[in-house]
Amino acid sequence: MSLPLFGADEAPSGPAPAPARLPSYIRDHRQRLRERFLTGGADAMPDYELLELLLFRAIPRRDVKPVARQLLDKFGDFNHILSAPIHQLQEVSGIGDAVICELKIVEAAAHRLARARVMQRQVISSWDALLDYCHTTMAHRETEQFRVFFLDRKNILIADEAQASGTVDHVPVYPREVVKRALQLNASALILVHNHPSGDPTPSESDITMTNRIQTAADALGITLHDHLIIGRSCELSFRAAGYL
Repeated sequence: MSLPLFGADEAPSGPAPAPARLPSYIRDHRQRLRERFLTGGADAMPDYELLELLLFRAIPRRDVKPVARQLLDKFGDFNHILSAPIHQLQEVSGIGDAVICELKIVEAAAHRLARARVMQRQVISSWDALLDYCHTTMAHRETEQFRVFFLDRKNILIADEAQASGTVDHVPVYPREVVKRALQLNASALILVHNHPSGDPTPSESDITMTNRIQTAADALGITLHDHLIIGRSCELSFRAAGYL
């Protein structure tokens, strides 16, 4: 998909026309929202107003309220809008490449901020941040993804890598490749993570079997498997806490 540098309601065709001036009531509304955001932060604003602020940049010359309302009606809340697949965003009337680009920039920033809170940190003391990161990056994926967190001897997270992606209900995982990568990184421990697009984090028989195979391979090389997390839409399951490990 080609993402232009101009707004969704702009197009470079010949000499640039004089910019259309927004009605005063729209200009005043935008200014009030910006001032309230700068004064009170995001906590002072409901989802639809935060979404409007984001849309101002992509749609500079039209009222963005109708677009914000359509997005919320389709996806439910701000988080689901940001994480929605591009093809679903394109189905919403009034959503062009510029809007999608703005939404995906914010999503990417959220992922990087969440990752920064856990990398090179002691996992035990930042467990909640680790779970937040997993939910931010994986909870709304349409297909399964398998990730491995590699830890050193002090349980500091030294690498976070996506090992494989699959279908809506399956992802191929090769235990030999997981432990081989651990040895390359000189990791002493692992945390496995994958998502269930269905939203239900209950492990399948194949999830349990695959985990046991990785644990066996890791044990043989003196590598500890701390946990396997399955990420659902609004909750997660820990193999360790649930008694599977």
